[in-house]
Amino acid sequence: MLDALDGDPVVDQAVDDAALVRAMLDVEAALARAAARAGLITAEAAEAVSRVADTLKVDPDGLGRRASGTASPVIPLVRDLVDAVPDAARGAVHAGSTTQDVLDTALQLLAHRALVPVIIHLTDAAHAAAELAAAYRDTLATARTLGQPAVPTTFGLRAAGWLAGLDTARAELSRIRRTLLAVQIGGAGGTQAGYGAAGPRVAAYIADELGLVDPGLPWHTERSRIHALAAGLGSATAACGKVATDVVLMSQHEVGEVAEGDPGGSSAMPHKQNPSRSVLVVAGARRTPGLVATAFASGMHEQERATGSWQAEWATLRELLRLTGGAAARVATVLSGLRVDPGAMRRNLDGAGPGLLSEALVGRLAPLLGRTAAHEAVQRALAAAPEGGAALAKALRAEPAVAAAYPEQELLHFLDPSGHTGAAGALVDQALARHAQESE
Repeated sequence: MLDALDGDPVVDQAVDDAALVRAMLDVEAALARAAARAGLITAEAAEAVSRVADTLKVDPDGLGRRASGTASPVIPLVRDLVDAVPDAARGAVHAGSTTQDVLDTALQLLAHRALVPVIIHLTDAAHAAAELAAAYRDTLATARTLGQPAVPTTFGLRAAGWLAGLDTARAELSRIRRTLLAVQIGGAGGTQAGYGAAGPRVAAYIADELGLVDPGLPWHTERSRIHALAAGLGSATAACGKVATDVVLMSQHEVGEVAEGDPGGSSAMPHKQNPSRSVLVVAGARRTPGLVATAFASGMHEQERATGSWQAEWATLRELLRLTGGAAARVATVLSGLRVDPGAMRRNLDGAGPGLLSEALVGRLAPLLGRTAAHEAVQRALAAAPEGGAALAKALRAEPAVAAAYPEQELLHFLDPSGHTGAAGALVDQALARHAQESE
């Protein structure tokens, strides 16, 4: 029941128990075909194994119960496969391989398949962020640091920041899928002895059969691929969580700058318009660091085969894929339907008072007074005229050097926040250009 609140239906299905069983059977079929290509078994035997593997019906729950005594679901699955193939082909099942070869490769294949919808969701989210950045490129907003109003910015620049994080996450997961997800063919002790001199060719053929990378070396206890995948998933979920955190804060009634297009309600308070999807993204993003840590903590595998660390990776990776898929799908929905209120952004900017311009004022007055004296002069002026406007300009001109250098109208013009967003527009343009280039 609660799983539906974490994941995405498409990604969930790509990593569920049935999908893992299917991946293991696909690996066994590919192993047989690769062995035949290397001349180790007959083509007829390989065809028989592949045919049975494609159609074998396996109850995942029952397989799990039978696996509890062997610490791996591959062992009872291989027994089922052996029992189902014709007698003449039984020797071709799992030939030369070991349990870890099959399960490692199956989990890499599972990730390879599941990352397709994850990357699609991240792409959709990035496109939506890009549209917001372009539409609100010059819309004034309040930059907040440590939870407090800081300086003027634009909502377009904030959306460009979201875009950068989502694009980086998408690119990294695409790279991992393309270059790191690999077959595992080492045999009992990582020497490929079960294949004789044909071991490297069998590994290359299996990689070709499954669309995975040929690693060139068995990685039974060298787990950097697992760490890279876990880190990439954790980083992607954090990028989604960043967007969701901002949306939650900006959706507060007292702020009211954005709202989800289809907000959630309350069982007790009919007036509530909750940013429910963003809340779920934040919840998932808070869970992923622990899972990433588990993957890294499980990385010190003993000698040629681990005692428990390997098993700790299985559920961890599948849950990371689920949470990342759910976060990416929900952020794409949130951003594509986000309601933006530029009027509220301007009201909040004006309500924050002239203190938002304190940094700019110090910078303007420092050449006249020195930076320390300018800092103190601005503090005094803001204390004397917290409402800003003409009163602040007058308070600033109480300094003789300021009065001599700046007429009141020039200071009033300088106090317009629209002139103090720095390179925000150009930065948005750069982010959009990078996004367009990476999307080609």
